[in-house]
Order: sequence, then structure tokens, then C-alpha cells
Amino acid sequence: MAKPVSIEVWNPNGKYRVVSTKPMPGTRWINLLIEQDCRVEICTQKKTILSVEDIIALIGERCDGVIGQLTEDWGETLFSALSRAGGKAFSNMAVGYNNVDVSAANKYGVAVGNTPGVLTETTAELAASLSVAAARRIVEADEFMRAGLYDGWLPHLFVGNLLKGQTVGVIGAGRIGSAYARMMIEGFKMNLIYYDLYQATRLEKFVTAYGEFLKANGEQPVTWRRAASMDEVLREADVISLHPILDKTTFHLINKESLATMKKEAILVNCSRGPVVDEVALVEHLRQNPMFRVGLDVFEDEPYMKPGLSDMKNAIVVPHIASASKWTREGMATLAALNVLVRKLVTQPHYLLA
Repeated sequence: MAKPVSIEVWNPNGKYRVVSTKPMPGTRWINLLIEQDCRVEICTQKKTILSVEDIIALIGERCDGVIGQLTEDWGETLFSALSRAGGKAFSNMAVGYNNVDVSAANKYGVAVGNTPGVLTETTAELAASLSVAAARRIVEADEFMRAGLYDGWLPHLFVGNLLKGQTVGVIGAGRIGSAYARMMIEGFKMNLIYYDLYQATRLEKFVTAYGEFLKANGEQPVTWRRAASMDEVLREADVISLHPILDKTTFHLINKESLATMKKEAILVNCSRGPVVDEVALVEHLRQNPMFRVGLDVFEDEPYMKPGLSDMKNAIVVPHIASASKWTREGMATLAALNVLVRKLVTQPHYLLA
């Protein structure tokens, strides 16, 4: 039998029992559930990632819905346990759902929700931040200052890359990829090359209109091009940001061969999913090409990094914080609660996958 886990209870006499595997920002999501007569149980276990056994203990013998996290393995075992407890809804507090076996959810009659849309701009902002930080070597310079090594201005000190007039490459021009592209184009007047299976018509129209605006004001217009292959983007772009979904076709999309295709002083940013990048190959490429730089928010074996990555001065690494703005995280929590409520209490689904 699984060991009990510590919880915080809201509205103990509620008709429906909803479990959250982690405390989430804000209280609006809690209030939404309480207003619909839900007893809300929030796991307060001092553990970053809960085990399957921990979550089974949380589900218990009766549970109407669960709000979970992308670090959890929601497969046959957990959906079976939730179904036995009478649960009909699982909501993943994330835009992605590669941690969820949707087929298993369907098998046990559990609807699955996620939280897209609300984190588009926040994630794009972090990708843009990593791009600028890598281009201007901001983290290296910060560490240099803190170490007390600065003894005066030098012409060659932390010389980086100018973004204006360069080419930004986007692989995956969906909501987040397009938002990132707009930030880099409008903010730094970069030209765009992108690769996506589908044409990003709205993005193309934006770049065209912005280019015409610049030209009318006596400035060099920006341009766009939809690449016929990912390799075109890798060869031509000065800064490349990855925004694909993670599936078997995008696993190790960036590998030894694709890294070799890129410019020696290119910048690679990944705020999508860790396994899109072959991290072992990346470490070796960084080691052999000191002017190549990378900004990573996600990792192949999260929460761990492949050996050697943390030693690379030309790598900026942050702990999966792309959606970590107060507004966004509270919005994600609210959407996650709504997913459970919609499935349990009304008929119109909200971002349901299964």
C-alpha cells in the first residue's frame, strides 16, 4: 500500500473531490473549484517530482478529477487508478502533453485537458531573452563582474553578436514560434527564415507590412522566407529558435549532423522540449566551437543535464522557466481547474485532448 502524502484541504465538505498534485500560483483556481462545490486537496509533499505511488495515494478510493504536472508519468497505471476511483478528468498544467498517454486515458474514459494559449507570449519572451543574452554574452559578463575580474574597459572584452539586420530562424512557426519571430523582427529589425509544415500566413503578412513601414520611413526593410527544409534554416540563420512539438519525428531533431550545418557563430535557443536536441552532441559541438552559443530552458533528461553542459561558458541554461511569469502561471492554474470543472459539471469541453 502506498504511503500517505501530506495535503492541504479547501472546502472539506464539498460534493466533488479534486486533487492537485502540486500547489499552484494564485487562488482563483481554488475559488473556481469551491464555487462548484468541490473539495480541493493540494499535495504539499516536499518533493519536486511525485512518484506514481505518491499519486496513487493522492487519488485514493474516490476522486472526481486530478490536476497534474508535466513532470509526472500519466499512463496506464495512473489512469486505471483514477478510473477505479470514479475520476473522469485529468488536467495537465502545461501546453504540452508528451507525459500523458492519451490512448490509456481514452481506454479508461478519462478526459485529458492542457493549458495552451495563456503561455504563448511569456514563452516567446524567454526565448527572445535567451537569444539576446547569448548574443551579447550577458551571463558570462555578469559572472566576470561578480568574480571581481573587471579592471577597466577593453576593446575586445566580451565582444558578441549584433542582432540588427541579421537573420532569425524559426523551426515550428505556431503560436509561440510566431510570437518569438515578431519580437525579434520588430525589436531588432531581423530578417526571417522559417520552417513549418504549415504556412504561417499571419506571420508573413506581419513581416511584409512591417517591412513596408520601415521602407516608407527610409529604413532597410525586413524580409521573410518560408524554407523548403529545416536544413535551409540551419544553414542561413544567425539565431535559431526551436518551437516544434515533441514526437518521434522531432526526437533529436538537432543532432551532430544538423549542428554541423549551422554557422560557426550561430546561436541556438530551445524553449520547446528537451529531447528535441541531442544534448551529448550539443556539448561536443560547444566544446569544439567556442563562438557557437546556446540558450536552453529544457533538457533531454530533465531535471538533469548531460555531462559537460554546465561547464560550457558558451551555454546559458535556465530551469524550465519559460512560462514563469505571475500572470501566466496563475492563468495556467485557472485553465487547469476549468478543464476539470468542464468535464465534471458541464457538457462543453475546454481544451480537451481525450
